[in-house]
Amino acid sequence: MENSIVRDLLTLSHEIGREDRELTLLAEGNTSARLSEDTYLVKASGTCLGTLTEEDLTECRMSLILAMLDEDEMTDEQVENALLDARVNKSAKKPSIESILHAWALSLPGVKFVGHSHPTVVNQILCSPRAEEFAEHRIFADQIVCGGIASVYVPLVDPGLKLAQVIRRETGAFMRKHQRRPSVILMQNHGLVTLGPTWQSVLAAQLMTKKAAAIFIGAAQLGGPVFFSDETIERIATRPDELYRQRLLKV
Repeated sequence: MENSIVRDLLTLSHEIGREDRELTLLAEGNTSARLSEDTYLVKASGTCLGTLTEEDLTECRMSLILAMLDEDEMTDEQVENALLDARVNKSAKKPSIESILHAWALSLPGVKFVGHSHPTVVNQILCSPRAEEFAEHRIFADQIVCGGIASVYVPLVDPGLKLAQVIRRETGAFMRKHQRRPSVILMQNHGLVTLGPTWQSVLAAQLMTKKAAAIFIGAAQLGGPVFFSDETIERIATRPDELYRQRLLKV
């Protein structure tokens, strides 16, 4: 394994797993990082992000995982066996059930790190009738700088293979519509996925989405929120000063 990637992935995992951030509890959430054209590291099933160690990371073959996305039907046992077979080291721990969505996200242009969490404040919205509205709109500038012009919205679906297949479908639709890859994926009644070129970009999108959720809920209680227009969003996304800040923040 490349020591720098392992170090960065553990740093990301520990930051997402910090109790004071309230992004995950116990063994919730998972993280991943691309190692090579066909291998990636992913959090092992049942481990805790806040205390993750190198032994809790499992290296998997991306091609074997991605092949599952084209299967119409697989039993739970077949999925588990396929995940185990994809391990580079057959004595490594079982990879997370969400390893499939991580493989798909890491296959997107420019994506080297992925983080998945279940922030309480974000899930307050994702478990409500306004979830899709929250995903599609933006309400302040740094939400765009760190999280992109919109988020992918994924309707409620069974975790694992089915979820990864729907994420592939909805992400593809997003990229065709907006002509850019997303930084944030929001899953109804489930949680948050962020992706980017650095661990810092993934963490920044996590934290800014959490802040956006808190603002959205507060604004809703006061008769809002007031959404940015498409023109305002595009202006912020392309302003030289905002692009400069993105480079400094490594997002």
